[in-house]
Order: sequence, then C-alpha cells, then structure tokens
Amino acid sequence: MKSKIILLCALFFLTTGAISAQAKNAPRSIISTTALIRKYHDQKELSGMQKGELLELYIERIKVLVKTLPYIALVTKPGVTMADLGIPDDAVHKKILESQAVGTTTFLDTTVEFQRKMMPYSDKGNLVAAILFYENTLKSLHEFNELNEM
Repeated sequence: MKSKIILLCALFFLTTGAISAQAKNAPRSIISTTALIRKYHDQKELSGMQKGELLELYIERIKVLVKTLPYIALVTKPGVTMADLGIPDDAVHKKILESQAVGTTTFLDTTVEFQRKMMPYSDKGNLVAAILFYENTLKSLHEFNELNEM
C-alpha cells in the first residue's frame, strides 16, 4: 500500500515537473495577452457611471496602452511571438523580452498605485474625456494595421 502511494506521489511530481518545464520553454507573446479592452464606451454611457467605475476603466486603458504602444513597429496584437516574426528564439532575445516584461510590470505597478491614490481627486468630466481619448487611441491601432497591410 505504501509503495503505491510513493509511486503515485513520484509520478505526480515528475508530471508536474515536466509540465512546468514545458511552460518555461513555451514561446512568450511580445504583447501581453492581457492587453485587451473588453468593451468600448461612448460619452453618454461613461457620464452615467460612478467615479469609481470610471477610475477602473481609466486604469485598464492605461495598462493596455503601456502593454501595446511600445511594440507597434513589431506587432499590434497580443499572442504574437518572436518566432512568428522571425526573431531568433534564443537565450539573448528571450532575456531581452523577459527584462522588458519585468520593466513594464514594475512601471505599471507604480503607475496604478499612483492612479488609485490621485485620480479620485480628478474631475469626473476629465476622467470621461481621458477614457474616450485612450479608447480612440486604441481604436486607431486598427487603422494602423490597415495602413501596415497596404
């Protein structure tokens, strides 16, 4: 009985280790797969929201912009990997991509903390205008894609 339990535990750890090793070697997306907007809004809809809801939308849009705009010369959509673009998937390039991801996360953590503490003091109309501006910027990426395909 004990040998079966030990055998099952050993198989579990080996399987977990193999899955973990595969995840580390999996190609990483250049633009984070979390860089997506769930829904775009119009001014009337935003004006009817509470300031707390607006702040969350504002922060979400900032995150998407920071995770997308620095890379538009390479790619504009989440999920594209270095290999998809013909960039060598070697240790040097992986390290650069990982370093950029860490830097982006650090920047966003600091920015979101600032936004949560300072933006509640902003005017609701300014939040609405900023959200609409950010959304228009994100929508313009679709136009960029069309220009790039010509």
